[in-house]
Amino acid sequence: MDCNNTTRRQLMLAAAAAAGSSLVGLPAWAKAAYPSKPIRFIVPFNPGGATDIVARVLGEAMSKKLGQPIVVENKAGASGMLGTDQVAKSAPDGYNVVLSLSTSLLINQFLYSKMAYNPQKDLLMLSELASAPVTLVVHPSVPANNMQELLAWVKANKSKVSYGSWGVGSYAHLGGAYMSKSMNADMSHVAYRGEAPMIQELIGGQLQLCFSSAQNTKPFIDSGRLKAIGVTGKARMAVLPNLPTIYEQGVTDDAYSIAGFVGMALPAGTPKEIVDVLYAALQEASKDAKVKERIDGAGFLPVFSSPEEFSKTYAKAVPVWKSLIEVAEAKVD
Repeated sequence: MDCNNTTRRQLMLAAAAAAGSSLVGLPAWAKAAYPSKPIRFIVPFNPGGATDIVARVLGEAMSKKLGQPIVVENKAGASGMLGTDQVAKSAPDGYNVVLSLSTSLLINQFLYSKMAYNPQKDLLMLSELASAPVTLVVHPSVPANNMQELLAWVKANKSKVSYGSWGVGSYAHLGGAYMSKSMNADMSHVAYRGEAPMIQELIGGQLQLCFSSAQNTKPFIDSGRLKAIGVTGKARMAVLPNLPTIYEQGVTDDAYSIAGFVGMALPAGTPKEIVDVLYAALQEASKDAKVKERIDGAGFLPVFSSPEEFSKTYAKAVPVWKSLIEVAEAKVD
């Protein structure tokens, strides 16, 4: 598949050169016209999720700047890889953009021994739209109110603690596995098909703790049915401003201070002129109060980094995620 993709791009470049193009990969007329037709935002997850919501509000805001409709298309499957691969294999002309999580843009390359695309070679990272930290919550019966107390309790209750996740390789799995190994706690991992059933099991007492998005935990934290311990990453969430990060509680391990992200990417080889047009529209959209409200409401932290900034943070995150996966001994295939 990679071979066919490379051949197709080589043919496109050759055709562009023969046509006297001043924009690599596109004839000159297309450069002046971009965008001359609707743009597709591919969201590699089901409709209604936080990523889908961000894509739709951004699409609406960016279309005003670009003067063309932006159509959001959901293409779920294979942990986000199906839709991401579709964009990676598409023409680098700016009309197919993937808006996804760090799962399909970074993490899966270390979980799967075989992937249809290589995110570091086949994609151009346009922008980290938002940081995606998660909350660490416990059942109210757990006698811990902060991270230091929780770690001590987990260590003292070796082989007696269970933690949940929304799937093998998810941060909930990796973070819990790291906690278990670093504390020599021998905790049991229980994987669920999504966050909702995991949270219900935690409320019911079948689990003792889990990492989960604020979108899913906040109602139960507010009602007292779950106890919040902290937030991953290094910045507090707007929706839970009084909940400290794990990092500021003095537990500075990379495993807890890193956070996933919501990112936007294009096929590798997309010309800089097109990248600049899209990023300018994105910057304009970032000022929209509705966009900020939706991102904050999902428990995300707005970032809207430039392609250069995103490439740097991506490079720094790669070894951390790789190490986490190795510690968890997580392999999907």
